[in-house]
Amino acid sequence: MGKASTAAFKAATKVIPGGVNSPVRAFRAVGGNPLFIAKGEGAIITDVDGNEYLDFVGSWGPHLLGHAHPLIVEAVQKAASGSTSFGAPTTAETELCSLIASAFSSVDKVRLLSSGTEAAMAAIRLARGFTGRDLIVKFAGCYHGHADSLLVSAGSGALTFGSPSSAGVPEDIAKLTLVLPYNDFDALDACFKKHGRKIAAIIVEPVVGNMGCVIPQRGFLEALRSITEHHGSLLIFDEVMTGFRLAWGGAQTLFEIKPDITVLGKVVGGGMPLAAIGARAEIMDKLAPLGPVYQAGTLSGNPVAVAAGLAALRSIKSDPNLYRRLEIISARLAFVLQEAINETGVKAYVARFGSMMTVFFGTSGPVHNLDDAMKSDTEMFARFHGEMLKRGVYLPASQFEAWFVSTAHTFDQIDAAGSAARDALKVL
Repeated sequence: MGKASTAAFKAATKVIPGGVNSPVRAFRAVGGNPLFIAKGEGAIITDVDGNEYLDFVGSWGPHLLGHAHPLIVEAVQKAASGSTSFGAPTTAETELCSLIASAFSSVDKVRLLSSGTEAAMAAIRLARGFTGRDLIVKFAGCYHGHADSLLVSAGSGALTFGSPSSAGVPEDIAKLTLVLPYNDFDALDACFKKHGRKIAAIIVEPVVGNMGCVIPQRGFLEALRSITEHHGSLLIFDEVMTGFRLAWGGAQTLFEIKPDITVLGKVVGGGMPLAAIGARAEIMDKLAPLGPVYQAGTLSGNPVAVAAGLAALRSIKSDPNLYRRLEIISARLAFVLQEAINETGVKAYVARFGSMMTVFFGTSGPVHNLDDAMKSDTEMFARFHGEMLKRGVYLPASQFEAWFVSTAHTFDQIDAAGSAARDALKVL
């Protein structure tokens, strides 16, 4: 860590809790202090000391097209010149909502919000309002933001810091959330046999990114769809990470499953604070001002974020080969990482789905759920993280976070990351 980053962190700790405005930015799980980033371009970020790093964080997923994509930058600058916010409707909001709806066959109408947390919270409230039921089912290790109802056995930063349930969440609220193991068919059946008539919805990451990259087993998502339909509950796909990253139309398009409500964020905002929920019209029309479910936001759909989202999604849609290239680049990264693992004899497992992946240290088998993920050797990951940083590769500062690949990554950069991994593994 350079002198400028050290000074910046010291200054930040005086006015910001822990020196960071989101816990996942802290380096507590890997040791040391976080780098302070000055700029990014393509797949490269530069810290305040002038050190460059090959970035596999991508702002935790939004930068599918890489940092500072010219079309997104141009759109943001143009929008900001007209004002950063109106608190009134704009035609651009309609354009973005129409583009999102056109990508998802499960969506008729869309409501824009400012963050993934806000969108997941609104989706839960909407499901309860639509069904008239109170109970929510989530899966251990899945993270759906920091709303009270969802900070129960959560993944992401809550998991990294060893406190999946947050202080400040009332016990009575936590009791309304039922937590099941991911990929556990028997637990799912037992839960609905006991509580089915009271369950408003299941919320799930169709491909998990918040306990590391964990892939649904064959038939699991289909079972969620079937059991919710049978009991009159709703199925919520949290596609904050996977929406537009895995495919145009998200994971639900790949798995050919239509959820009742879709939660979106990250890529959909082109790196700006923007999120969305979408569903068929009869569900969405329960939202105010048409229905009794209240949701609002002064900055929801602000013109700058909407401009960035439109530019990002239009760029993605206009390139018919984008997802094929992204898959090839991502597969190459997984290959060179596995090659480095095999060569050095380190015990580790590379999990990948599309452009999301995680190297789980201390295990050589598939990771199906939180229990499997928690068997990882977090100390080994911490050492690996530090060694990769020395070699100019920037990774998530937690064993339990997904890595993200962008279209800006080149084959030469991917191979360089593989070489760095091999050298790093040799000194673990």
